Amino acid sequence: MSWDDIQQFFQPSTVTSVWLTQVFVVVFLTVCTNFILMRFIDIAERLVAKTQGLWDDALLEAARIPMRLFIWTIGLSFAIGILRHVSDTELFEYLPETRKVAYIVILSMFFTRFISFAEKNVIDPGRMNQPMDHTTAKAIAKLLRISVMVTAFLIILQSLGYSISGVLAFGGMGGVAVGFAAKDLLANFFGGLMIYLDKPFSVGDWVRSPDRNIEGTVEDIGWRLTRIRTFDKRPLFIPNSMFASIVVENPSRMTNRRIREELGIRYSDGHLMAAICNDVAEMLRQHEAIDTGQTLFVTFDAYAASHLQFIVYCFTKTTAWVEFQHIKQDVLIKIMEIVEGHGAEFAFPTRTLHIADNCGHEHDEEHHAEHDESHHEGNHGVSAEQGRSA
Repeated sequence: MSWDDIQQFFQPSTVTSVWLTQVFVVVFLTVCTNFILMRFIDIAERLVAKTQGLWDDALLEAARIPMRLFIWTIGLSFAIGILRHVSDTELFEYLPETRKVAYIVILSMFFTRFISFAEKNVIDPGRMNQPMDHTTAKAIAKLLRISVMVTAFLIILQSLGYSISGVLAFGGMGGVAVGFAAKDLLANFFGGLMIYLDKPFSVGDWVRSPDRNIEGTVEDIGWRLTRIRTFDKRPLFIPNSMFASIVVENPSRMTNRRIREELGIRYSDGHLMAAICNDVAEMLRQHEAIDTGQTLFVTFDAYAASHLQFIVYCFTKTTAWVEFQHIKQDVLIKIMEIVEGHGAEFAFPTRTLHIADNCGHEHDEEHHAEHDESHHEGNHGVSAEQGRSA
């Protein structure tokens, strides 16, 4: 298209004015149709909002933007078709292929948006009695969106005259090269896939690993990285391939929390041990926060160095860590009251030194013997000296 063609196109003439008027009318009708269609969608959304359906809301939200683009594509196609009577430029020759590509892109946009809105609905507790797991819904939605985009890309290539078989063959050879060059990336991808399938943890779970310094709340599970927020609010970005080689503990899925305490009373209170253990066990059975369906016992455990030890073993009904700490505090305070109520005391590390009496007597006897012997020797010396002087 040369400059002369452009000047000729905009030169005032009766024919050009007619065609431009028609183009204006087509664009105006397109705008009006688009406005009316959006108002109908708004009315339909208000009606659908009163129902409990999952798919109708997602369908309307997904169709809003694609419908507008579809109307504009049709309107502009008519307008460009009218302009072809005014100018014979080569750009108008690509109108059919461009229109096909636009329709395919709009349709793929509709499906991807529908998948995204449906994902939000299936994990919303307000819409479902049993919402789908966030991790599973996210994984399925990602796979579906990728499938839609790949399919749309192949259809576009076919509509433009390219051979899909050749593209697939080239993609197979290129995939081998990419696999060698990006093996770590692929390892993380398949690691993320295994997390989605096996579901050892989900978003919101508290996880920790005894093999690595990893502990916190899972915030996001991506195809390459998993983001964990530690308890001091630091983010940890962990490659998904690492989870295939480490042990991961998920405390969020425990059914109960355990209370296990080793306590001790004085040896002088040993005659009260049986009564104390029985009263503590009865207190635990009557405690509303203790799960009596789990293992529960209070028994005399060992003769320790400075105390008699008994063990308290039970499980709480809750798994929430903060609530568990309050329950444990209440249990320990009640155990203290029981021990004090029996007149016993908790022992603390002490050391008693016993000195036997017979050791003291032997020392005194040896002292007296030495004294007598020295006195006898002194008298004997005096007698001898007196004899020599005589």
